[in-house]
Amino acid sequence: MTLEHRISPAVALRPGVAVRSRGSHGAVGSPYDERVLILIDLDNTLIDRDAAFRGAVAAFLAGHGLPGADLAWVMEIDASGYATRDTVARAITERYRDEVPPSAVRALLDRGAADRVELPRETEEALLAVREAGGECVIVTNGRVAQQEAKIRNTGLDRLVQGWVVSEAMGCKKPAPEIFRAAAGLTGRPVDGAWVIGDSPHADIAGAAALGLRSVWVSHGRTWSDPAFRPTRVAADVVTAIRDVAGGHGRVS
Repeated sequence: MTLEHRISPAVALRPGVAVRSRGSHGAVGSPYDERVLILIDLDNTLIDRDAAFRGAVAAFLAGHGLPGADLAWVMEIDASGYATRDTVARAITERYRDEVPPSAVRALLDRGAADRVELPRETEEALLAVREAGGECVIVTNGRVAQQEAKIRNTGLDRLVQGWVVSEAMGCKKPAPEIFRAAAGLTGRPVDGAWVIGDSPHADIAGAAALGLRSVWVSHGRTWSDPAFRPTRVAADVVTAIRDVAGGHGRVS
């Protein structure tokens, strides 16, 4: 049986908020915690957004005959997607005013990363195992609806998670408690007891701490440095984080 036959895609409740209908859960003999609820980040957690954007920028520069060395400059002003679209667009447009039309800059920022992003097979398998065991994952992401939903659908994540919420649709961004509560609400469960997984200390881990939720920081080799709050656990990558939470280590007693 193919993945497409086993998993139905999520249905949009409104742009930026979607939920998948429930099916049968709880595979016999599964090592995963059937009760786990995971609220998980998208960019640079489930997917390598920076690598996708870097590839898009490299192609953009080459396609317009611009210096390849400018790649580092664009990535710096982009700040891993945390800089606003208007800020990045303005900087690129001003730098290449006589060489690149504004429409090309808009296309880069609107579709560049979304068209190139990929979901690693190991991440897909980890999410599928959680679902088949009866657990639920909901994506909680900051960003624009069109861009974030394109990433979710282009990678097939819409068939692997219970649903998603995008900050633009919610009118608030992580670490605001409301966006995490809304994500948990898609499953019909309260946010209490959920785990938060993400790579951002401020958006993900601080958001979890404010709600008293347990969290796993996806470190990508970094060292935790904020003394004001700490994640419950640290994992080098998202697959390790998912398996740690869902495989019984994060079990709710």
